[in-house]
Amino acid sequence: MFSQKPQLRSFRRILTKILRKICKVDATRCLIIVDRILQSSSESREILLEDAESVLQHDPAANSIQEIIQCYPGIYTLAIYRLSHILYMECIDLLPRMLSEYAHTRTGIDIHPGAQIGKRFFMDHATGIVIGETTEIHDDVKIYQGVTLGALQVNRSLKASKRHPTIEKNVTIYAQATILGGDTVIGENSVIGGNVFLTKSIPPNSTVKGLHEVHIKTKDG
Repeated sequence: MFSQKPQLRSFRRILTKILRKICKVDATRCLIIVDRILQSSSESREILLEDAESVLQHDPAANSIQEIIQCYPGIYTLAIYRLSHILYMECIDLLPRMLSEYAHTRTGIDIHPGAQIGKRFFMDHATGIVIGETTEIHDDVKIYQGVTLGALQVNRSLKASKRHPTIEKNVTIYAQATILGGDTVIGENSVIGGNVFLTKSIPPNSTVKGLHEVHIKTKDG
């Protein structure tokens, strides 16, 4: 994620300051956490490049990796998510959510830092996507704008429970689909159509379509 030594030093200095002053992390633990984040930065960079390459592979409007990295809100949000997820896994208070909500305000994409997202994740258009805290997304998943991966209910007593769905590898979820519940598993290689509402599991290799009827009436009758 940080390929040049001056960038590494600057990032280390800023992150250490934030962890000490805002998150109230003691000096010893702070050093350990910063070292872990820097050690994982190379892996995170490679995963982000794979995310960008997935966009280039699937989106006919994409012209280059550079364009995707600099212009696509989905990649911007994923970059912030992957850093905030590392901090979340270190049980850091406040900062992971501050990062995710900053991305949310900039892009309209709401990914909780606790979500687990695999490699080559592609969000097409991406605006309005919501991914809850205990969501699990496996490799090579594609989702479109307005998709919600959420909980069946908002109840404080469920905080320690898995509340959000699991999306297995190579699943495609089209625009405005809603998938809810911690027991809901979308089997690998499945396709979920636009505007579908699901609260139950789907076996692998399935196609789910909503029942929509369009009635057209002309002025002539």
